[in-house]
Amino acid sequence: MQIKAAVLRAADGPYRIEDVELPAPRAGQVLVRIAGAGLCHTDLLPRVPGFLAAPPIITGHEGSGVVEAVGPDVTDLVPGDHVVLSFDSCGHCANCLAGHPAYCETFFPRNLTGHDPDGEQPVLDDGGAAIAARWFGQSSFASHSVVAARNAVKWRPAASA
Repeated sequence: MQIKAAVLRAADGPYRIEDVELPAPRAGQVLVRIAGAGLCHTDLLPRVPGFLAAPPIITGHEGSGVVEAVGPDVTDLVPGDHVVLSFDSCGHCANCLAGHPAYCETFFPRNLTGHDPDGEQPVLDDGGAAIAARWFGQSSFASHSVVAARNAVKWRPAASA
């Protein structure tokens, strides 16, 4: 699916709005149309030389939006659900099972590299080159994001009115 994203191509350069190719959600994932995202100081980390994540990258977390599609095995969310996005976690390490996903044993590779935890890099620019697009499991500086369903928290739109 072709989407728009704010891509950081150089640590000292500006973000540029680009067309990128986003894959369909896989098992346990959902496609979210992003409605809003906050800017956090951690979104600046890929500008630091030698940091885990490097350009080209789509950053952004603290995203929210509407589920547009669900991958296989997703049962708690359906298209049309409004969600707030969280950081990624494995869901099965000792810390996750104890209810402490912020201390997930794979927190750093899942959230601070911009890469898919299974090593895949499915987001491509218009030239076919890979772009890191799993910042905090979401890379929400984009029109759409594919995220783990367990990290999408359903909420009622009326709750913010």
